[in-house]
Amino acid sequence: MKSTIIKTLLLFLFISPNAVSQTPQKDVKGSKDHPLLTRMPEFWISEYKEAEFESYKFIGAGAKAVVVEGHKYFFIYRLNSGQPEPGELKIRRNVQDALKKIGGKVVHDENFNRVSTIIVQKDNKETWIEVRSANNSYRLTIVEREIMEQVITADAEAMGNDINSTGHVSVYGIYFDSGKSEIKPESDSALVQISLLLKNNSTLKLYVVGHTDNVGSIDSNMKLSKDRADAVVNSLTVKYSISPDRLKAYGVASLSPVASNDTEEGKAKNRRVELVKQ
Repeated sequence: MKSTIIKTLLLFLFISPNAVSQTPQKDVKGSKDHPLLTRMPEFWISEYKEAEFESYKFIGAGAKAVVVEGHKYFFIYRLNSGQPEPGELKIRRNVQDALKKIGGKVVHDENFNRVSTIIVQKDNKETWIEVRSANNSYRLTIVEREIMEQVITADAEAMGNDINSTGHVSVYGIYFDSGKSEIKPESDSALVQISLLLKNNSTLKLYVVGHTDNVGSIDSNMKLSKDRADAVVNSLTVKYSISPDRLKAYGVASLSPVASNDTEEGKAKNRRVELVKQ
């Protein structure tokens, strides 16, 4: 009897010395992955918090602190016991690559503190993601911010009044994809109003000036702002039959901001087309 018990114990120790530790851990109750990201293989959620509206200080471009408010998520992922460690850099790169595939932009990446910040604009949200990684765990802080709705609409009469009183007017209803100069279809209503402004004032001539925020190099933004101004002039002359000699396109990149580029709201105001009386 004694011999049988000893053999049974030895067999148990031989076949399952880490049976408990190798069992995959269960996610903390009420937690789930964020819709933008699946987790690293063999990782589980050990801590999860969600707040409908809260702020977080991210590290943005140029290592500047950026406070973002919105729907906030916080995760800690840990590696299941007994699994090989992927290493902190592999974790960060996997998160970055996954977000890049859906249009994400890495605005900060730091090896010393093992932290990255990525911004994704998708589904009418601007989502900020911070990943802080270790060899066998990582933390995600995610804040979903609703993209600021542009409440200023182009109106021919209002634009005319501004040009008569100040010599210029900013137009915020002309839209482009990030880094591109093709005018998006939802810009039609603003272009119609600009054409009406010109048709109602037959002697009016305008400089069409493209403006950008400060993201990217000054040279690339100078070209982008000029290309966008050219696209507006081309649309007005071809689609709306405005005489080409009444319009001249220029681009000034980020050299004439109307708000601080330290915030996303300020950047949105600086990305504009301006009409200046010749």
